[in-house]
Amino acid sequence: MIKILFVCHGNICRSPMAEFVMKDLVEKAGLSAQFHIASAATSTEEIWNGVGNPIYPPARQKLAENGISCQGKRAVQLTASDYGKYDYLIGMDSANIRNMHRMLGGDPEGKISRLLSFTGSERDISDPWYTGDFDATFRDVMDGCQALLKHLQEA
Repeated sequence: MIKILFVCHGNICRSPMAEFVMKDLVEKAGLSAQFHIASAATSTEEIWNGVGNPIYPPARQKLAENGISCQGKRAVQLTASDYGKYDYLIGMDSANIRNMHRMLGGDPEGKISRLLSFTGSERDISDPWYTGDFDATFRDVMDGCQALLKHLQEA
């Protein structure tokens, strides 16, 4: 089983979008049984008294517009033990990658990547919390997840 954890700052926009886009792609490819896919945050900003906030409404809406449900998802924080649980830990931007290295104690097995690196780009996926452009974020997430799936199928 291939285990993937998508990571962003708050786990309410980009990383859950990637989680559910990737789940949708592997389901459509008939590969769901071969994958465990989740997402997490580097911060606790969206987690209160141990309970995470749901996906930000515009992100949820963008997924719904594309026929993808994210029902029940709540923000969770990345933990050091996640390094041993996942094969791929995929950040959305350079700040996420830095924080992941710090929180996970480095990357001795080379598991940490930026999502768009699978497309051949080292560009960040911009945070729609600040840009308001959920369309661009969704396109980038879709491109990255499609390229990641292709990479995994060819590996």
